Amino acid sequence: MPFPNFAGKHAEDAFFTAADFVAYMRRAGRLPEMPVLAGVMFCYQRGYAKRALERHQAEPFPAVAGLHILRDTPQAVGVCMGFGIGAPAAAAQMEPFIALGVQRFASIGTAGALQPHLAIGDIILCDRAIRDEGVSHHYLPAEKYSAPSPELTAKLGAALAAQGSSPSATGTTWTIDAPYRETVAEARHYQSEGVLCIDMEAAALFAVAQVRGAQVASAFVVSDSLADLEWNPQFDADAVEAGFNILFNAAIAALIAE
Repeated sequence: MPFPNFAGKHAEDAFFTAADFVAYMRRAGRLPEMPVLAGVMFCYQRGYAKRALERHQAEPFPAVAGLHILRDTPQAVGVCMGFGIGAPAAAAQMEPFIALGVQRFASIGTAGALQPHLAIGDIILCDRAIRDEGVSHHYLPAEKYSAPSPELTAKLGAALAAQGSSPSATGTTWTIDAPYRETVAEARHYQSEGVLCIDMEAAALFAVAQVRGAQVASAFVVSDSLADLEWNPQFDADAVEAGFNILFNAAIAALIAE
């Protein structure tokens, strides 16, 4: 059976758009004018993001759940956290920001390594994602991969290098939104293809951005590993939060870069 189930879906209009939702929220008095943002960063690990924000002048924007606006950067940058994890949550967060005029996004978070040369705390810059989640298939016809913005990805890579923290690897992630259904057979298969890691959001965000004409880049810090075909979780390792902080600063630089 093809997915989505309804043939020809991609040629059809939606009942309502994110712009319609934004207009509704404004008519209801629940969405005040937002400052112009150079870009928005999505963070999925709330604790890491909260501590990273403490090193900046940031003010919450209560009308949008989890949004904080950085005021100590040359241009205002939004940092969004605590809205959930996975492709559906991330895509649902991205669409209204695009409707509000945001054109640049950085998605940073943790990922599970598939390759044995990747260590806990290593940074991976993503240049494509395997579409093994559901959201991207409602935006784009069936294909194995979706891709980020080459321009913004290059800016993120340059920002990492400028910190003396060039990515440990650049390459493909396997995006799946069913973390408790990642199987050894799948891991072995993607490992043999050279796929670097597993994440839960990238493929969907790349598809949404492509359809909506926005730019998105994504990078991960290795927090756990399946490279030996056994799960080795290290989420509390100091190296993971250190890597996240590097990504956080690089994402800011990429979003405001000319």
